[in-house]
Amino acid sequence: MIPITRLALGDEEVAAAARVVRSGWLMNGPQTEEFERLTAQYVGAQHAIAVSSCTTALHLGLVAAGVGAGDEVICPSFSFIATANAIRLAGATPVFVDIDRHTYNIDPELIEPAVTQRTKAIMPVSQIGLPADLQAVLDIATRRGLVVVEDAAPSLGAEIGGKRLGTISDITCFSFDARKILTTGEGGMLTTADDKVAARLRRLRAHAASVSTADRDRANGVILETYDEVGYNYKITDMQSAIGVVQIRKIEQIVAERRRLAARYDNLLADDDRVETPYEPLGYRHVYQSYCVRLRGDRSQEDIMSAMMAQGVATRRIFSIHHQPAYASLVTPELPETDEAAARTMLLPLFAGLTDEEQDAVVTALRQCL
Repeated sequence: MIPITRLALGDEEVAAAARVVRSGWLMNGPQTEEFERLTAQYVGAQHAIAVSSCTTALHLGLVAAGVGAGDEVICPSFSFIATANAIRLAGATPVFVDIDRHTYNIDPELIEPAVTQRTKAIMPVSQIGLPADLQAVLDIATRRGLVVVEDAAPSLGAEIGGKRLGTISDITCFSFDARKILTTGEGGMLTTADDKVAARLRRLRAHAASVSTADRDRANGVILETYDEVGYNYKITDMQSAIGVVQIRKIEQIVAERRRLAARYDNLLADDDRVETPYEPLGYRHVYQSYCVRLRGDRSQEDIMSAMMAQGVATRRIFSIHHQPAYASLVTPELPETDEAAARTMLLPLFAGLTDEEQDAVVTALRQCL
């Protein structure tokens, strides 16, 4: 079986995690601080705050943005369910708008008509490794007095005009689960340029304690913390962070390999008019967390995915959140591009370590199944 992903982990990551275990300090501490420092340095952000997952990052970002009960947050429906779940966790209501046909990201022209007196934030998703049109989103947010909390879960390392995600939106959230560009098994990171927001995020991830456990441990005297608001237990561990430290030091190699493989897929599929390959706008850097093809013809997405599985090739899809039972009660306008993309796109295996022979086999299977 050729999997949808394969972990790019080795002896260096094993040794890093083992050192943490032997150190006796397993919770977020020195390795988490180093992981945050290196991530902030890599993307060019003022602050990076590590947490237990991207879902918790999105939730904290919304809380820090002042989103709460009765508010609305505009987002795309063509995304993983966590995008909308985080909005619900903050007590707000997701307002779904349609996507651009080529990028699969939120269509900025449809955002402003969806703004109401209850709108508090916009949550664009930089989907599959490609940045959303963030400048257009930020322009709307500035005019309307809204906060932009970006779901960049699959897009660490992606760029617009040479500027990396993590420095463009008010708050940006990344994921480090097993299928992402960088993995710590599970985990997430928020980046922001706002000093006060960053300080609050650090408190909120650890029950809103006024002083972190690491700072109390380093202190020469007794420090008694206080809890000035209700917080969360969203901490990452130092074992995860140690793996992240190793991974972020080689992230450009990982991104370069993903881009090479994506270009090779492009070439292999260039003469097949039954498949539409991914689009990369001029000036954007796509990091290809997934290689998303649009299927043409009469055969259904599910049929092709099942046929490829029978040939030993794993695939995945992205769905419409508003059609999931958990969100069926929301009143949502017609989203034709979202529904079309959910029904006609498919993700092919792509990961650092995918061999040319495996990639050839994926394309052969796809052609046969089409």
